[in-house]
Amino acid sequence: MEQQNHKSVFAENFILHAVGLLTVIPLAPLINRIIPPVMIGEFNADLILAILLSYAFVRFILWIFKPLIIPAFVMVCLIMIFNTFNSTYNLKSMVNDYRNMVQQNWKNKDKKQKELYLVKSSLFDTDVEMAVKGLKAKIDLKDSIVRNFAVTHSLDYFDDHYHKYGYYVRFLSLFKYINANFKYVADAQRDEYYATARETIQSRMGGDCDDHTILMISAMRYIGARCRMVLSTDHVYPELHCGDKKSFLKIQTAITELFADQPFTGLYYREENGEYWINLDYSARHPGGPYVNNKAYAVVEF
Repeated sequence: MEQQNHKSVFAENFILHAVGLLTVIPLAPLINRIIPPVMIGEFNADLILAILLSYAFVRFILWIFKPLIIPAFVMVCLIMIFNTFNSTYNLKSMVNDYRNMVQQNWKNKDKKQKELYLVKSSLFDTDVEMAVKGLKAKIDLKDSIVRNFAVTHSLDYFDDHYHKYGYYVRFLSLFKYINANFKYVADAQRDEYYATARETIQSRMGGDCDDHTILMISAMRYIGARCRMVLSTDHVYPELHCGDKKSFLKIQTAITELFADQPFTGLYYREENGEYWINLDYSARHPGGPYVNNKAYAVVEF
């Protein structure tokens, strides 16, 4: 009889501890959403910290009263189900979080492209200079329509991640809206036309690479971003300033988490004197996508 009771207690403890471990799996990503990014060098450790906190929570429950782990597990599951129906944090998001932890820390996903060739000043006074002047003239930072466009769409996505990543989510939301809705329309072969941001908005987000660049830079500037345009062979595109390495690693973490549903081939960026810039070209489905051409004839900062 005593042996049977011992087996029964062992089985009960085993089941409760197994439920505890199962509770950690969905609980850790939920906790991860409310703690700031934790970087150890280039190692992104906030999800690992969240796992440890979840495990400590589970151990605490098992220590004070083991059967409490059952309602705790049910509560976490109900939260996941509720979030799934409300299109916030669901099972797919949880899987993406664990996948991103692996991608960020054990896969080589950074594509550092430092080659930024500027033409000599003797060449920077003909066609290139004319193009720069034409593009700069179309950046209007006193247009209420563009300002309202920028503010509105900076709130379209990722608002529930603001507490974790701060104002970066505004930049990423605006990028996502513009690049999801922008449609390429070429200019007439012999007539290069630079549209203002307002014109591109009013033309249902159609235009070529220079129109996209003008729109992206103008809109980003209205919500506090620092940007620049890069002119390369037969192409122009915008870049976003990410700040120093610490800030860059934070926005890198945000991009890999918030754009996990997009094909991710690496984060393309430039580092100059400790300052980081990432590509915002229309050809990319996420910020920091591949460069069409990483050599430049001119770089104009705004």
